[in-house]
Amino acid sequence: MRCRVSVIAAAAGMAVLAACSGSGDTNGQSVSASAAGSTSAAEVEETGIEVARADLTAPDGTAVGTVSFRTPPDDAKTLVVRVSAEGLSPGFKGFHVHSIGKCEPNSPDPANPGNVGDFLSAGGHLKTDGENHAGHDGDLTSLQVRSDGSAELVTSTDALPLDALLDEDGSAVIVHLGPDNFGNIPTRYVPTPDAATLNTGDSGGRAVCGVIEAG
Repeated sequence: MRCRVSVIAAAAGMAVLAACSGSGDTNGQSVSASAAGSTSAAEVEETGIEVARADLTAPDGTAVGTVSFRTPPDDAKTLVVRVSAEGLSPGFKGFHVHSIGKCEPNSPDPANPGNVGDFLSAGGHLKTDGENHAGHDGDLTSLQVRSDGSAELVTSTDALPLDALLDEDGSAVIVHLGPDNFGNIPTRYVPTPDAATLNTGDSGGRAVCGVIEAG
């Protein structure tokens, strides 16, 4: 089983949400979880090691934010991911690590060169096995953009190997134009999710991109 934990700061306090996916859980839903015995996001910020980061840019080259990847002092297998961005369209946005470290506007998809679009140069979701979305190594918690276009997210994953993040062809983080359905298509609509949903979560086009570099 793979688990991701989101820590969301609010004016009234701190909420901790966890999303776990196993062979029968691909709906991406969050459930309450206790943080007892774990390293908090604040502690990771103070004592953790930044192992990678990315600068997010729009297709026109405008800088819109940053993503950092840190390891807690007591858990080298976990990556704490912090996103800070602005200038985005409001709403939930799919947020993933993609398999190639190239953020080129109006670029061809390496797997389908006839398909051209913004940041398609980054390839598909980073994955080290044959699992479908939302079981890819690079599938992360959705980014919720506020009405003013700004967004903050702190999440963690133990499903994203650092050596895959920083391999020979690199990787990139993508914020998509639309929400991620995490492959959760109820059978009342179709018998099974189609290939696009199984690969992408139907998050739509790619709004911003950042090449991940070693910290």
